[in-house]
Amino acid sequence: MARIFEVSAPIRQLCNWLIITGSVLICLMVVFARLPGTELLGIRPNWLLIWVVVWSVKRTVWQGAIAGLALGLIQDGMTALDSITFLVGPEMPDPNLMPIDEIFATYPSHILSLVIVGVLTAKIQKQRYIQEDFISIALIVFGMAVIAETVTAIQYSLEGIRDLTLVWEEHQRIALSSAILSSLWAPVVYYPLNRWWEYINNIEQNS
Repeated sequence: MARIFEVSAPIRQLCNWLIITGSVLICLMVVFARLPGTELLGIRPNWLLIWVVVWSVKRTVWQGAIAGLALGLIQDGMTALDSITFLVGPEMPDPNLMPIDEIFATYPSHILSLVIVGVLTAKIQKQRYIQEDFISIALIVFGMAVIAETVTAIQYSLEGIRDLTLVWEEHQRIALSSAILSSLWAPVVYYPLNRWWEYINNIEQNS
């Protein structure tokens, strides 16, 4: 199998794209899975953010931005709300006495946060003060998770649908829990993908 990769560039590229696509699909499948050790205060790891960081850490800003855009679109498609029903007037037990307005609203988009994560991670990679090991990747994921949740909280604030005090109180809990869990689980995604990409790069440099 190794000789096939070394000789045939098309097969190598095909396998590379299959692994990239497969890893994204796996992350998508575990987004809603309740795996042991993957939940803290009701929050689970941000697997798509982890993937964007792992992808972007050795790539250009544009490649990181495109990855964030693609996965953000996918995540929005999985979590977007078509509409939200808002109650107007005092709460009353009889729904017939309560005027109801239904407006169309979107859940805060993941596109912006993941694009920012991809761009910032690629920029960090260009600076030589962060090494590419498990600890560094975990630290990058921790910081990017906090940034991503902050972007989401800002979107909630700008929409004006929720109470600002509640938004930022919840932001502290969600951001910290997501950052801790995502950084702890980041090596699970980073190690196999990084080993594979290093293997492919070595073959291409020697060919």
